[in-house]
Amino acid sequence: MRREIPAPVLAVIAEIASSRESHATLDSLFTYAGASGDPPEGSKHAKALEWLRRTNKDKSSDPLKVLGRILESYMDGPVNPSNTWDQPLIESRGRINRVLAESELQYLRGGSVVSSLGTPTRTLAEFIREKDLGAIDREFERATTNVGTDPREAVSAAANILESVCKVYIEDEGLEMPAKQDLQGVWNVVRKHLGLDPSRVEDQDLQQILTGMLSVVHGIGGLRTHASSAHGSGRKAYKLEPRHARLAIHAAHTVALYVLESWHKKKGDV
Repeated sequence: MRREIPAPVLAVIAEIASSRESHATLDSLFTYAGASGDPPEGSKHAKALEWLRRTNKDKSSDPLKVLGRILESYMDGPVNPSNTWDQPLIESRGRINRVLAESELQYLRGGSVVSSLGTPTRTLAEFIREKDLGAIDREFERATTNVGTDPREAVSAAANILESVCKVYIEDEGLEMPAKQDLQGVWNVVRKHLGLDPSRVEDQDLQQILTGMLSVVHGIGGLRTHASSAHGSGRKAYKLEPRHARLAIHAAHTVALYVLESWHKKKGDV
């Protein structure tokens, strides 16, 4: 679903772009990014601000996509913290990240701006990318993109994240894939292989947490079946809200991260 660039983000990006670009490079950058229409008149700051506002008003444009392309030139290049020449860019990146976070947005490397779910999501994303698990990364991005505008789709993505983790685990460990490859099916294979059995843990507090984790996986799979976009709605309609979707995604990320860390421990990587 289309989302406009929030006003505080507009103000910061216009200020940073106008301070770093000439008129010519500003025109080139915004044109490349797909900003709507021809370059506006006025100072660099006025031009950048008006161009972004015009893009917001243009219903045929995707403002966050335009924003991502603009930010790519500032956010993705290498910097050296010990180099004084790089300090202004480092400071600009910090301002950009802060204003995006305040608007529940985040920048993803490669020129994408998506809805933000906070630290648990980013931690899992970094962990996944280190292993280059592309399928899980795609589900992560789908979840963060849709959580605020399409909770049903986000819940479906939360379950798919767990399924992807489990399927990659099964494939890499050379285990037999279950006949029914839904979340419960693949999860049961993984948890048994990792020994995630509460009855085998002596500490009662950890027993409770592990028992709760099993319930979380069952609940996420059930929520996808009964309320997400992955299945047709029955007679009883679930009134999913963004907060419900965030709960499901946070829970899915916590379980996925624990599985990945346990996997590393089992293989002796950590």
